[in-house]
This record gives sequence, C-alpha cells and structure tokens, in this order.
Amino acid sequence: MAAAACGWWFSGPPVPVNLPPLATGPWIAFGDSLTQGYGASQGQSYPAVLGQNLAIPILNLGVSGETSEDGLRRLDAVAQQRPRVVLLCFGGNDSLKQIPLMSTLDNLGAIIDRLQAEGSFVVLIGIRSASLRDKNEKHFARFAREKGVLYVPDFLRGIAFKPVLMSDAIHPNDEGYRLFATRLEKVLRPLLPRLRGATPGG
Repeated sequence: MAAAACGWWFSGPPVPVNLPPLATGPWIAFGDSLTQGYGASQGQSYPAVLGQNLAIPILNLGVSGETSEDGLRRLDAVAQQRPRVVLLCFGGNDSLKQIPLMSTLDNLGAIIDRLQAEGSFVVLIGIRSASLRDKNEKHFARFAREKGVLYVPDFLRGIAFKPVLMSDAIHPNDEGYRLFATRLEKVLRPLLPRLRGATPGG
C-alpha cells in the first residue's frame, strides 16, 4: 500500500533529495487549514495523530486560509529551524481562489528549493482541484518527480464526498484526519531508519 501511495519513488529513480536528511531540526507540518486541523477536535489534526503513531514530535505550522503565496512569506521562519522533515501541503485555497496552478507550483517550488538547500527531506502532499474532475493530479505528480520530493497524492482521496468523514464540504473530521494520518504513516514508516536521526523523541 505504501508503494501505491508513492509509486513514482518505489518504481525507481530519482531518489528523493536529502534522504537521509542533512538538517537536524524538528519534523514540521507546513500548510493551510488541512494541516492546522480545521474541523478536528483538539489533538486530532493529522500531524498530531501521525506524530503519535510514529512516536516523533511534529510541529504543526498550519494556518487556516493560507495560499501557497502566504506560505512562501512564512518560509524564512520555517527554514531557519532547519527541519529534518517537512510535510508540505498548500494548494487548496489557491484552487478555491482560482489562482493558476502554475503560480501555485512556482510558489511550492520556491519553498521546496529553500528547504532542500537547508538539508530538509520534503514530503509533498497533493491537493485535488476545486472541480468535479481533478485537474491537479498529473501536474503535482510530475512536479514532485522534477523536484525530487516524496509525493503523497490527494490529501482527501477516499475521504471527500463521504459525510461520515467530513466536518464540512472541504475539511475532514477526526476520523477523516485519522485516515489520512494512517495513509501517510504507511508511506513514511519504511523510511524511518533514514529519517529519524537525532530528532528528539525519534
């Protein structure tokens, strides 16, 4: 299942950049409301659940409502921590605001380049477009290959359009976030021997 979730990497080269990471700072989840955990109970965001499952503290730097451009403005504060691993998830608000996908990818590219320069291992979390038919997937997958990052497709895959897993039309509830954390855990667990390093709690 992990191979299916990030098949481009397990099927062969290119190997993700900074595996193992050169940076020695904390694990960070960097994104918008999906990272912050909007719609979840206290302690039930995906970074909180994933951190518990992996026994690794994950600093949640998600801010509701942000676009990829907003994330770029916050990048210095994130990069200065020299994070060992960054779980990167922007794009949902870009799509809702009809920001061109190429602008979103340009911003994500600038974020990834800076983090990789700091020695971070970056996990890019895909976001489907705000349309009936997802127009983002093939572009995100190709972009991830070009940037040498681990790619996890469509955050809301298997969660969206299922009222039992959603708190509203765009955000999961506790169970929805837990399901995504579990999917992400299956991708990351095989890499832990190379990702842990000297991270506190790791």
